[in-house]
Amino acid sequence: MSIEHHPPETMLAAFAAGTLDHGQHIAIATHLVSCPQCRRFMHAMEEVGGAVVTNLPPATMSNRALAEVEARLDEPVRPAAAEAASTPPEIEIPGLPKFVRRYRFGSWRWVAPSVHVRPMVLPHVSDTRIFLLRSGPGTRMLQHTHTGIEMTCVLSGAFRQDGAHFGPGDFDLGDETVDHQPVVEAGEDCICLVAMQGELELKGLLGRIVQPFVRL
Repeated sequence: MSIEHHPPETMLAAFAAGTLDHGQHIAIATHLVSCPQCRRFMHAMEEVGGAVVTNLPPATMSNRALAEVEARLDEPVRPAAAEAASTPPEIEIPGLPKFVRRYRFGSWRWVAPSVHVRPMVLPHVSDTRIFLLRSGPGTRMLQHTHTGIEMTCVLSGAFRQDGAHFGPGDFDLGDETVDHQPVVEAGEDCICLVAMQGELELKGLLGRIVQPFVRL
């Protein structure tokens, strides 16, 4: 598998620093599973961050710090809340990383002809929505831009946009500066993991007509 499209280095550095929100973290982690090039860069950023922390001057602690910690040793341990279901069933999606399969997902929902989405239920509050996007062979998406950041990780199948090919493992980044129209290649469904903030803004007469009915 040849991966041609990657997250920008600033996002990989933010991932290493732990500053991305939960939804975006999942999207970057999904790409890292299949991309050794980005894993090497991310690990290098972790080493830089570790070196910075090591060289920081030690923080001054209060005189009562140790006593306060010792006092908490006698506090009762609160049992973990029982989960509604101990282990959610794994879903079989080609190319979906094992760690993502452990999250809870909703049902597939129709969005447009040959286009369906399946939302992921995040355990933590996030400004980012995560969902699987499945598009049939030959599907031509409506031309659109975004009001926020959209991260797309191709799991299986492929699409083209602006003359570039996006196959399994590739990462696409969209925002308000990007105006694009992906076209799914023939042969098989294209399934992507998408992390989205904001909304789609559809272009053209048809886009304005269907805009009120498209919700991702």
